[in-house]
Amino acid sequence: MSDANKALRLVLLGAPASGKGTQGQTLAAEFGIPKISTGDMLRAARDAGSELGKLADGIMSAGKLVPDDLVIRLVDERLAEPDAQRGFILDGFPRTVPQAEALDRLLAERGAGLNAAIDIRTPRELLIERATLRRTDVRTGQIYHLKYNPPPDSAELVHRDDDREETVLKRLDAYDTMTAALVPYYEGKNLLRHVDGVGSPSEVGQRIRRALTELTGVTSGGSARLEVSRGGANES
Repeated sequence: MSDANKALRLVLLGAPASGKGTQGQTLAAEFGIPKISTGDMLRAARDAGSELGKLADGIMSAGKLVPDDLVIRLVDERLAEPDAQRGFILDGFPRTVPQAEALDRLLAERGAGLNAAIDIRTPRELLIERATLRRTDVRTGQIYHLKYNPPPDSAELVHRDDDREETVLKRLDAYDTMTAALVPYYEGKNLLRHVDGVGSPSEVGQRIRRALTELTGVTSGGSARLEVSRGGANES
């Protein structure tokens, strides 16, 4: 198996509060590859003062969405960096089928397409509970959870607007509407596995690692099996 085939090139899907960000960070550290999100890329390009960053900053400052062609150019720049040659994890991108198609074309030009997509499935009521019970200590910035990680009595807590139920419901609805077509898109390419998002981060992480091994044969140790299952996404 070539070095390109041993590299993990993953799209990570999951609703807000699914734990996608935490899992992405853990996987990135284990595999020694970058976790790439559009938000991080936009901020980095803006801070670097690049041409693309200035364009994106002007659009965002006007309260508008950054168009797909500009986002794809940012992704192209980021994936050209040395650390991404060993693989990458895309978090929060693509969000739509046109973005996914543009990403496929970009990667095809590089001769190394995606080899995995993981969809973290979490019941809506649990997503709401995870998000709305978050509280932030204004003194330290530490985020607590009233049920799973209670704050100390000395904490000075605030309930961020992003964590209020009305906002959380809107974000979940937006996610469902925007990304609904991505699941059948990646299923059709035999790249997708659904992973149960209920449980501790370590439990969910183990499910993700098993799914990645089935899809790619690649493990965090860098080894690869010669024969791997590339069956449909609906296999149990």
